Amino acid sequence: MTVKAGLLAAVRGFTVAVLSMAVSLAHYILVTVSIALIPIGIGVLTTPVLMQSARAQLNMRRRISDEWFGVEVAVPYRKEPRFQGGVIGQAQRCQWMLRDPATWRDLLWMFIDPSVGFTLGILPLALIGEGVYGFVLAAGVWKPVYDAGGGEWYGFIHVTSQTSAFMAAGLGIVFLATGLRFGPAITRGQALVARALLGPNHERELELRVERLTETRSDALDTSAAELRRIERDLHDGAQARLVAMGMSLGAVERLMERDPERAKLLLAQARESSAMALHELRDLVRGIHPPVLAERGLGDAVRALALRIPIRTEVTVELSGRADAPVEAAAYFAVSETLANAAKHSGAEQIWIDIRHEGGMLRIAVVDDGQGGADLERGTGLRGVERRLGTFDGVLALSSPPGGPTMVTMELPCVLSSPKTSSS
Repeated sequence: MTVKAGLLAAVRGFTVAVLSMAVSLAHYILVTVSIALIPIGIGVLTTPVLMQSARAQLNMRRRISDEWFGVEVAVPYRKEPRFQGGVIGQAQRCQWMLRDPATWRDLLWMFIDPSVGFTLGILPLALIGEGVYGFVLAAGVWKPVYDAGGGEWYGFIHVTSQTSAFMAAGLGIVFLATGLRFGPAITRGQALVARALLGPNHERELELRVERLTETRSDALDTSAAELRRIERDLHDGAQARLVAMGMSLGAVERLMERDPERAKLLLAQARESSAMALHELRDLVRGIHPPVLAERGLGDAVRALALRIPIRTEVTVELSGRADAPVEAAAYFAVSETLANAAKHSGAEQIWIDIRHEGGMLRIAVVDDGQGGADLERGTGLRGVERRLGTFDGVLALSSPPGGPTMVTMELPCVLSSPKTSSS
């Protein structure tokens, strides 16, 4: 696994190195020249176009950092306002871009990327290649060079004989092992440097957080209104209709009690059945609003009860030292419920694992299944709804679902725990 990871890191690092040297450098030169031409008017027209191209390339680098190296880099750009058409609109767009601090951070990154990004990207492949060359020398390549009057230095070893060639092969093993072992860490270091400049600064992070909370609060209000309409509809069509029918049956019983006792007994039995069904529907309705087991026994036992109701073998592990606030527990519970429903409907899984724990001020929940994979946040509304529900509490959802599986849904909610109570699987 280490060899495979090292080789993969080398290939990916080389790809990043090519992008650093070719694309970033080209964009840096073109954008800086364009900005320099703003005073004579040409740059006003060319700068927005070139910066838009640069932003597209840098967004690709942000995705690469996340998908290849596991370093998430948020997009820092401000939302583009409406501009007028024609030359005036282009001048407005140019002014707006130059006032965005992210533009200048992008320029700084494009300036250092051809050196720092290239070096860190190419280093794993260079170490592996140098290690392989040590073996090539030991295989006899050193001799024709030496016989032709040349001298071959391999690191600090002057290769003039087969013995020194074997010493070069030994040093090559060190280079090769270093490249394979530390290649992933080196390329991840390049992604961390990228995040430092391509990610939002502290001020922009606060702005993005406010924007996200505003959006999720609006979603929460819409969801609450829809939930109230659903409850009203369920009461009207379910329990309320049964209670009305039961009242009518009891009225008929009252009239038939004296003249047709057998008919009255039959109506009483129907009324009793209607009352039982109305009670069952009311309990289901209450459970959909806030499950009693969640209020009484907490998130861990509520999720265990939830797992027992799905037709897939499910293992639940809970490590919580207390209880979160009721709204947070409810959000986590319904998020797990929706995730399990999706897995039961679409994954084709035979086993599901649920892990719930509290670490670093975060309630962390992982739901993993061994199904067919291929889940996508963009194509389904279920997980999108979960994401919006968590966003109301400043929580996040991450999905990993390659074709063929497994699928992992990871959720995080900031919270503190109270009323110490330890529960485990």
